[in-house]
Amino acid sequence: MPRSASAPERFARFVAIDWSGAKGARHRGIAMAACATGDAAPALVPPPGGIWSRTEVLQWLLDRADEPMLVGFDFSFSAPFVARGAHLPGETDTRDARALWRYVDSHSDDADLGAASFLKARRGRHFYLGAADGAKRDFLHWRVCETGEDQTTKPSTVYDAIGAAQVAKASFAGMRLLHRLDRRIAIWPFDPVPDRGAVVVEIYTAIAARAAGMRKGLSKLRTPEALDGALAALGSRAHHPLARYDDHATDAILAAAWLRANAGCGDLWRPVRMSTPIARSEGWTFGVR
Repeated sequence: MPRSASAPERFARFVAIDWSGAKGARHRGIAMAACATGDAAPALVPPPGGIWSRTEVLQWLLDRADEPMLVGFDFSFSAPFVARGAHLPGETDTRDARALWRYVDSHSDDADLGAASFLKARRGRHFYLGAADGAKRDFLHWRVCETGEDQTTKPSTVYDAIGAAQVAKASFAGMRLLHRLDRRIAIWPFDPVPDRGAVVVEIYTAIAARAAGMRKGLSKLRTPEALDGALAALGSRAHHPLARYDDHATDAILAAAWLRANAGCGDLWRPVRMSTPIARSEGWTFGVR
């Protein structure tokens, strides 16, 4: 089964990346924060060009592939498969997430690993981009990890590509990045956690917010005091002041602290509902039991 036998406790650096599926070559919606073991607050990693591009994030990771680093990305690593037996029913015969990454990448030619054209070409068939596509409820399908034991949904589905809460554009752009990381950096749970080197996992920043005591629907940190309070709840010291307190930066900082606090939790690496077929075809969000 593609999961570690015991909780990894070898990581020395923890990185969280707030991702973006926006069009273009540079994206203000991308933020990266990192921290080492201990209790010092995570700090933002400055982008080499002043504003991150997706390809710069890719290169940053590849340059550090041999480091004992746990990296969390805030996007869905796959589309639902279990519920309907296909990622894109009627179009793909992909049986695992790696095949889906390859398919998305080969059918996308957007700049900087974007995938907006992939979704637009399939609107109304697989993706909901507005009322012209029909009833939104017909597009609402989730992965197993996105449903709780009572079957209530958590994050937005990757087939819903409209609105502020949508994750579709970021997720399919992220699949293009994963295709390029594949076999070069371990991607959990598609790969077992190796004895050395970096590991990439999917995260959901709302989980970090809940762990820090923030109420559902009020999970954004827009003041220094709010950020420090949330960090303290995760065992972290106060942060260094930021030039700007936007959701991308504070989400990344809090998520990095949460990764550090939870990397050694064995049950998060061995979710009871994650079977081998689920892990292979849909993946899992680190932090969902």
